[in-house]
Amino acid sequence: MTKSPIRQTGDDIRVVIVEDDENVRLGVEQAVALAGFPVESHASAASALAAAVPGAPVVFVSDLRMPGMDGMQLLQHVRAIDAQIPVVLISGHADISTAVGAMRVGAYDFIEKPFSSEHIAGRVARAVEKRRLTLEVEGLRAALQNGRGIEALVLGKSPAIADVRKKILRLADTSVSVLITGETGTGKELIARALHDYGRRREHHFVALNCGGLPEQLFESELFGHEAGAFTGATKNRIGKIEWSDGGTLFLDEIETMPVALQIKLLRVLQERRVERLGTNESIAVDCRVVAASKADLALLSSEGRFRADLLYRLNVALIDLPPLRERREDVPLLFEHFVLAAAQRFGQDAPTVTAAQVSELTAHRWPGNVRELQNVADRFVLGLSGDQLIPSEDRPRGGAPLNEQLAYIERVLIDDMLRRHNGNVGATSEALGMPRKTLYHKLRQFNISARDVQAERDDDC
Repeated sequence: MTKSPIRQTGDDIRVVIVEDDENVRLGVEQAVALAGFPVESHASAASALAAAVPGAPVVFVSDLRMPGMDGMQLLQHVRAIDAQIPVVLISGHADISTAVGAMRVGAYDFIEKPFSSEHIAGRVARAVEKRRLTLEVEGLRAALQNGRGIEALVLGKSPAIADVRKKILRLADTSVSVLITGETGTGKELIARALHDYGRRREHHFVALNCGGLPEQLFESELFGHEAGAFTGATKNRIGKIEWSDGGTLFLDEIETMPVALQIKLLRVLQERRVERLGTNESIAVDCRVVAASKADLALLSSEGRFRADLLYRLNVALIDLPPLRERREDVPLLFEHFVLAAAQRFGQDAPTVTAAQVSELTAHRWPGNVRELQNVADRFVLGLSGDQLIPSEDRPRGGAPLNEQLAYIERVLIDDMLRRHNGNVGATSEALGMPRKTLYHKLRQFNISARDVQAERDDDC
């Protein structure tokens, strides 16, 4: 056995070459090593079998005809150990029918002799990428299935999400009011529930109320409750959300939509910790932790007179700001795999494997709907409704597009995203990307991105 001098890392996929002809073996070894992959060479299949262990980061490249154990027998042994390990078979012209039969029983690919170095390196690269992706998916699934604690609930490995988890654990056992901010679909209710579940109030009710989902005339009754006869149609007593959350947590989503008149009444409850049902003068003591969520800038609304500043101060004792998915793209594969597994279980389907191209597509997308949109894409993927692309788009490279087109698309998305984060400021964007300003201007022209349009769009949003 010989090994190439290429430095190996824990993330490397090792290519195990099995060839009894020394000259051919050396040629394949050099071609694969020059392509940048760690190599392990064997003159016989029997000696190579030690590399086949479950979950091993390896790919086998084996001649079909060899003395002793041949390539077909090696394939069967490897598949019995780990059916996901790719096995690429090398065959002469006379063995093509056998090689095709081997693919039917699980060989990843076969290469016909004679072949060029570039040809075999390209086919091996695809097998390596297949194995890398398989191991990544298996690792994600193991992490999700074996996950415990806050990491299994609030998923993500980005620094921003790690900070969110720390805040949850720091605040969960307190009774302070918490304001959760973030765009639509970032998971604000999940964070509110985590604050409840990881604190001492978890034995009591978690009561959620979407302030934007109720007609104004029903809002007061829903929040404070009412006595029988308090108004037309009130035939019996009703406990309101505030009273029902006594001892637990009251989650007020889309708090920015609460009518100003009710904001005054809510403020009084927060100050006095007592609530009065409609139709009675009797006040009831309540001990609930209030968590509010908003997708709007409450400070801005307050300055415009559309949200009471004194209520904002009561709600915003502690702040948890959830970043949009486009600002934590490294979390997308883990979240997507989580949603795929959940959807597969919910729909009674096998969880499909995501390809490397699909992972790139997911990571490059801007996700205007954030985590909620990602979950929708995962559901469609499991149900087989996605087609060739998970996220169809006219300006996205089609499946099988050349690498330069896919890289250009990702580069354009990243530049556009960074430019928006810096409000159209080219200098700040250049510094953040580590890209000379002259190069950035060239890229902006190349991708038809206007910094002025970015700033104008932001002003319109405000």
